[in-house]
Amino acid sequence: MDTQTVIRIENLIKKYKGFKLEIPSLDIPEGFATALIGENGAGKSTLINILAGIRLDYKGDITYFDGEGEDKEIRENIGYTGPGNYFMPYWTIGAVAKASELLFDRFHRERFEMLCQELGVNKAGKSISKLSDGMKMKTMLAAVFARDTRMLILDEPASPLDPLMRDKLCAMIREYLEEGNGERSVFFSTHNIADMENVTDYAVILEHGKVVEQGFVEDLKEKYILVKGELEEADKVKDILWGFQKNSYGYEGLCMAEDLDKLAGMDIATETPSLSQISVAVMKQYTGLQV
Repeated sequence: MDTQTVIRIENLIKKYKGFKLEIPSLDIPEGFATALIGENGAGKSTLINILAGIRLDYKGDITYFDGEGEDKEIRENIGYTGPGNYFMPYWTIGAVAKASELLFDRFHRERFEMLCQELGVNKAGKSISKLSDGMKMKTMLAAVFARDTRMLILDEPASPLDPLMRDKLCAMIREYLEEGNGERSVFFSTHNIADMENVTDYAVILEHGKVVEQGFVEDLKEKYILVKGELEEADKVKDILWGFQKNSYGYEGLCMAEDLDKLAGMDIATETPSLSQISVAVMKQYTGLQV
């Protein structure tokens, strides 16, 4: 698929004691929702913070929107949400709106108030510090979706939300993309792969600070095949399958499509895997973790 790039990363390195984020090259496609997937400590938040401009202590080159626009215009075109003290703890919902109006030229207070109502943010008199994590996230989402932007960078937006709000978030992301006519993009990290799969177009899997897999979800579902078989043949396939696991009923794991002929003659059933199954199998493959 021929696509434009909304963010291009080249030779990115960020070192901590005992950890290094190292990405030689990564293109985030324009016009799609891209999920950044990885276990705790894989480097997801570090990468998100670098792309959002929160961390500047890194080496490498990052190009936004094909190099169009000055820094101020780039900041105006990117909306960010993240965990922690995103807003000042003593701010109220009204203060959030007022600050957003001062910080961003294309913030729409009327839209913010409408989104707060839709998301059930009705704690107008309370300070941010007294809100639950879920309510804080809904306030952040209302603020960022109330702006006219070309890209959203969201760090674990679904994590503090209940299942109903995760579904609402997916609908908001899809609507945001559709209204952009191919010129809006979303890049988000997630632990809730299954909950966010229906809004994910492109996936980037990060493990130990390195990109170990990436691609459009439909392409990944052709690259990997879910294989199930009888327990007596498990030992014959365990070194071929990714994410191999067995129980009293049999075994299952992912086989790369190009390796399927290695299972010829075996009594197997094949299925199209979910993004969650692909992600878990890939992460297991690169950590050596067996469950």
